[in-house]
Parts: sequence; C-alpha cells; structure tokens
Amino acid sequence: MARKATPFNVMTVGQNGRLQYEAVLFAASFRAANPEFPGKLYVAEPQPGPRWSKDPRMADNAVRNALAELGAEIIPFENKHFGEAYPYGNKIEALKALPKGEPFVFFDTDTLITGDLMEVPFDFTRPSASRRVEGTWPKIELYGPGYTATWKSLYDMFGLDFASSLDTSHPDEYWRRYLYFNAGFFYYSCPHAFGERFTEYAVRIRDEGPPELVCQTLDPWLDQIALPLVIHSFGGGREALEPGWLDGKTSCHYRVLPLLYARESQHVVDTLEAVAAPNKIKKVLKPYEPMRRMIFQGKGDKARALFDRENLPRREQQIRNTLKREKLWLR
Repeated sequence: MARKATPFNVMTVGQNGRLQYEAVLFAASFRAANPEFPGKLYVAEPQPGPRWSKDPRMADNAVRNALAELGAEIIPFENKHFGEAYPYGNKIEALKALPKGEPFVFFDTDTLITGDLMEVPFDFTRPSASRRVEGTWPKIELYGPGYTATWKSLYDMFGLDFASSLDTSHPDEYWRRYLYFNAGFFYYSCPHAFGERFTEYAVRIRDEGPPELVCQTLDPWLDQIALPLVIHSFGGGREALEPGWLDGKTSCHYRVLPLLYARESQHVVDTLEAVAAPNKIKKVLKPYEPMRRMIFQGKGDKARALFDRENLPRREQQIRNTLKREKLWLR
C-alpha cells in the first residue's frame, strides 16, 4: 500500500537585493516540479523597523508580480531579535508568520526544486535538516576547548542529552561525530513551536553563551549552531530523513550560481535553464547581473567547462579559487 503523504507548506525568505531574484527562481522551479502541490508556498518578507537601517522589503515590483503569478503568497514578519546585524536570523523569526500547527519545510532561496516534494518521506514529528555540510563550526584553537567540550557545553546549557546526539561511528574530536547541519532546509510539524525554540536557543547562545565559546565566532554560524540543538530537543536527528531526497533528486541547495554550474548534475543545470527560459521569468531575472551573465550570457557554460564532475576538487575553496581566477565568481 502506497504511503499517504502528509500535506505541508513550503517557506522561503524574500527581501530586497539578491534574495528577491533567487525567490523567483525558487518559486519557478517549485511550480514546475510540483504543479499540483496541495499545500501553500510562502515567501516571508521582513518589514521595516528599528533593526533595519533601510527598507528590507522586495523593492522590484516585477519580482512581486512574478511571485504572485507563480502562486506564492508573500507574508510579512517582524524582526524582534535579529535583522540587519544578522540577516540569517530571518529564517528563524519568519517561522511565526506561518499557519500554526501546519507542517512546514523551509528552504533557503538559493535552492532549486528538481522533483516532486510530496514523494519525500517526511516524518514531520521528527525534524531534520541538510547534511550537505562541511565542518565550518566550531573552529578549534590550539589551546582552546575541543569539539566535545564545545558542543557539550551547549547541550548542557539547554538541559539536553549530549551523548545521544553523537554518531559514534566517527572518532572522538572528528567533526562529523557531532550533530551539525546546514540550515539550507529544515522541517517540523509546527512552525510556531519550532520557531519559538529556535529563537530562544539562538538568542541565548548569542547573549549568554557558555565560556567554551569564548574563542568562537558566531557570525555567520549562529543559525547552524542552534539548529541541531533544536532538532535534537524535538526528537529529530541526522537519520530522521532518508538520504538522497533533499539535496539529492528532489532539491539542490546551490548557494551561488557559479558553484551550481561548476559541480551540480546536468539535471540541475537543465532545470535551472528551463525554468528561467520563459520570457516573463527571464525579464524579471535579467536585471540581477549574476543571473544575467551566468544563465543568459553563457558565463555558466564557461564555468562548467572548467571542471570534471566525476573528479571535483575535494574542497569547495579550490573550486571557488578556480572560478575567481577565471573571473567567473559572480554573486
């Protein structure tokens, strides 16, 4: 008997600048792959206030019209804790703008949807997030606390069981032993419950972090520091979602277009170019220079020709350096 999928909503964040154009590309790919999606697509938009020096709302009316035509609902939210000083906090504070008690999946705007999201075997009672991540935090200093001491101090801070979060197939003091995600996607059964706890944990870590964090920088990693703690507190974890779906055959968190062309599959490139091709979408995206040059003026093809997808450099920084040397690092 086929699994009956739970209906859910999808959210991303749109604001003035790069993210508004990425939101259009995200929405176009979402609709192309999910024409009969039973939930809603929300684009959460931060509102002007004391935590912004300039209006953060999407200023391009063509963007707003395109999102509406793609069936996206723009929903406002207020920044009470983050804002311009830490814009990554938008994904945390925007959750309260979603309908309470309705399952959700959040995606960063620099994501393409490449398949049917209703086929993804989500268990919304057990949250998880993207495991396509490098060991970016904590950065271990020679005479400072190690991974275990650093992470355990955070679990202790919130009364969480540290030992049950560990992947003991990896050795002590190797970063993959510890629960760590990329915040490019995450999900749960209620956005308000998740958002309240995410906000609480992130604000406390920022304002009252334990002594073990004295050598660590929280910017831009704060969301990714708090996220595994939130997920663990709700009974989720690294194995809660079967691998190969998100950041796999159903979505691609490309982050910047030069990286997409350099390393992603042909299916991802074909999806990008197909959803950007219609004139009504192309006209909206062209004012944003990286999209104009990478997608429509052939720079993406030049970036792709520099790399063998079957034998990519082991570290992303090597890819970036090659693209920069060839003047193809556009973002």
